[in-house]
Amino acid sequence: MAQKSKVTIDLTSTTSGGRSISSGRSNFEPHKGAKRLVIKNLRTTSQRDVDDYYEKTWRELDAAVTAVFERQQPVTPFEVLCRGVEATCRHGKAGHLSAHLRDRSKVYLEKQLLPIIESESGTSNVDALRTVHKYWTVWNEQSTLLRSIFSYLDRSFLLNTKELPQLEDQGIQQFRHAVFTKSKLIVGEQSLGGRVVAGICDLVTYNRDEQGDLFDPSLLRDSILMFHIFGIYGRSFESRFLTQSKDFFTKFVDDRENSGMSSYITACDSLLAKEALRCDTYNFDSTTKRSLLDMAHHILIEDCSSILLAPAGVSKLIEENNMASLTTLYYLLGLSSMVKELKEPFEDHIKAVGSTIVTDKEKADEMVVRLLELKRSLDLIIRDAFNKDETFSFSLREAFANFMNSRVNMKAWGTNNPKVGEMVAKYMDALLRGGLKAVPRSLASDAKDRDAAEKQGQASTGDEDAELDRQLEQALELFRFIEGKDVFEAFYKKDLARRLLMARSASQDAERNMIAKLKSECGFAFTHNLEQMFKDQDLAREEMIAYKESLREDSKTSLDLHVSVLSAAAWPTYNDVKVNIPADVAKHIERYDLHYRHKHTGRRLTWKHALAHSVVRAKFDKATKELLVSAFQAIVLVLFNGLPDGGHLSYTDIQGATGLIDAELQRTLQSLACAKLRVLTKHPKGRDVNSTDTFTVNTKFTDPKFRIKINQIQLKETKEENKETHERVHQDRQYETQAAIVRIMKSRKTMTHPNLVAEVISQTKARGAVDPSEIKKNIEKLIEKDYIEREGSSYVYLA
Repeated sequence: MAQKSKVTIDLTSTTSGGRSISSGRSNFEPHKGAKRLVIKNLRTTSQRDVDDYYEKTWRELDAAVTAVFERQQPVTPFEVLCRGVEATCRHGKAGHLSAHLRDRSKVYLEKQLLPIIESESGTSNVDALRTVHKYWTVWNEQSTLLRSIFSYLDRSFLLNTKELPQLEDQGIQQFRHAVFTKSKLIVGEQSLGGRVVAGICDLVTYNRDEQGDLFDPSLLRDSILMFHIFGIYGRSFESRFLTQSKDFFTKFVDDRENSGMSSYITACDSLLAKEALRCDTYNFDSTTKRSLLDMAHHILIEDCSSILLAPAGVSKLIEENNMASLTTLYYLLGLSSMVKELKEPFEDHIKAVGSTIVTDKEKADEMVVRLLELKRSLDLIIRDAFNKDETFSFSLREAFANFMNSRVNMKAWGTNNPKVGEMVAKYMDALLRGGLKAVPRSLASDAKDRDAAEKQGQASTGDEDAELDRQLEQALELFRFIEGKDVFEAFYKKDLARRLLMARSASQDAERNMIAKLKSECGFAFTHNLEQMFKDQDLAREEMIAYKESLREDSKTSLDLHVSVLSAAAWPTYNDVKVNIPADVAKHIERYDLHYRHKHTGRRLTWKHALAHSVVRAKFDKATKELLVSAFQAIVLVLFNGLPDGGHLSYTDIQGATGLIDAELQRTLQSLACAKLRVLTKHPKGRDVNSTDTFTVNTKFTDPKFRIKINQIQLKETKEENKETHERVHQDRQYETQAAIVRIMKSRKTMTHPNLVAEVISQTKARGAVDPSEIKKNIEKLIEKDYIEREGSSYVYLA
């Protein structure tokens, strides 16, 4: 039989038997359909060949797993292994393959890898942690390679099987089970898994104790990540870590509670910053960080409020102006919502320091400056350390008002009025006389003040006028705290009169601005007399112009007279001092008096020579000078005009010529012959003036200035005058209290004693605090005057 040749037809080829298909007729005709194609002698694969292929593939895969476990390169190419996994899965052996891989991994981890880990775990917890992490890294690499080989199994079978984990999760679970459950190694009563957890806690301890030689930062970071991957971070590590941290914080407090507030605050802030940074740096969970810091806040801050809020400690920080510690203290208390509890020790400090200042008789002249320095330092603390917290701004105002109006502090001065009102008026007088030269350096504005002023649209405090206005505004803030504003008014009125009469104001604009501020604060009635004083000055200038124009040419002399006519109701009351005026001056005064009475019929002028001042030209050996002196000083100096060279006048001669009383004459002669600038020479020399002394002109007097101001000692306030002013204020307050009682009773007709007292206090507190006992005395006086009467427990108004 003839042998038939085998013919293989490649259906993808463009030729058939060496002939181009396209050259012949195609079996496919679009309009007629396909013809039958017959392929002869087609050979099929036998079942035995298929079984051999899968057995071979299984052996190759098993050998590849073994090679991976032994950290060797599989013999079979990676592509062949992947196709073998796919073929096995498509053959229906996916479940069997998955179980085989799982079993092989379990045996490897528990029988091969775990003994190695246990043998290398060492004796310390950190060594155990380092070993477990080392072999976790090895297993992670092996597992990654296995997942690459069995990726088809992972994506096609395990992904769609809920009962079985995917290869990545399976590898994590098996390693975790081997180390934390299967291991039977016990060291120091701890299993391998327990030692691993303890190892992380030990690393944290090393970091907290700053044991750099034992602390391994990369191990801590990687171990925390490993625990996150294992899924045991919260269950096994977090609770143990927090328990250990609690003990650490408690010990931290025990070690530092007696170290001082500043030291404790600094250490506490540093600790909290380190704890937060550790959590962020080493991958701690956010819930762990929050729980840790909450625990720290509770132990370090809330449970230690006796340390952080100790009045003595807070006072020390404020006195030392420890801005860094105060800033930290405010921040720490804010973490536990305890900022408001700082208010009480803050106020107590202000009251204690303020009370000391306002009752210090030895430094009475420095009272306002010290109060302003105290307030300035507290304002800076509120601004820079307390984040401009309005709670503390309010506390500051409350505390200042408390000690400035305390009756205990008032009694220290033996008056019923707050001494602060008087001293604030005198401080304002110094500012308005001296300008910025009178401002202490400690109260000067800083860069932040200037920036704030510019942001608010105000003139920069770098400008002199603006800075003076700011300093006056600071003094006015103290004035706002004072309840007895009538004391301030009385002394401010006296000082303003002196400035206007002596032309000693540094700035007229500042004077008028101050009046406007007081008017805004206290109303028109408070500043009515003060404004009238300015009007009197303006009218006096106009009057002098009219007087000089009325003089004939032949009546004009070299003596320049200037008269200020003041309304008695608006200006302070001044005592009359008898003095003999020089004849030529007296002539001019009489002429002005006639002019004024002729122009203003019915008015009478009362001359206050004690308030007058003069400019006297004096000739000395080396130069001629102009002396700015008081009227009394000028009257004494002109007595030496007719004396021969070397001539002298005795104390008795001078007193006889001037008619001055001893007190005034002694102060006048002392200012001329015993002060720094001595235009007269006293014989014998000494600081005190006696009735037996004689005086001569100091012809050798020299001074670089042409116009020289001689201190006017006679204008200095005496203790008696000060006491008299306080008593007058107190008396005026009694009249105001009686007037308030009458007004109230007239409108209410009948009132009980408690209600009447409360109403009187409410109406009079703007002018000055009145003691209830004083109110009761004034009620009794009004009953005696038949304004009201008592009926049972009430008072009735009598029309």
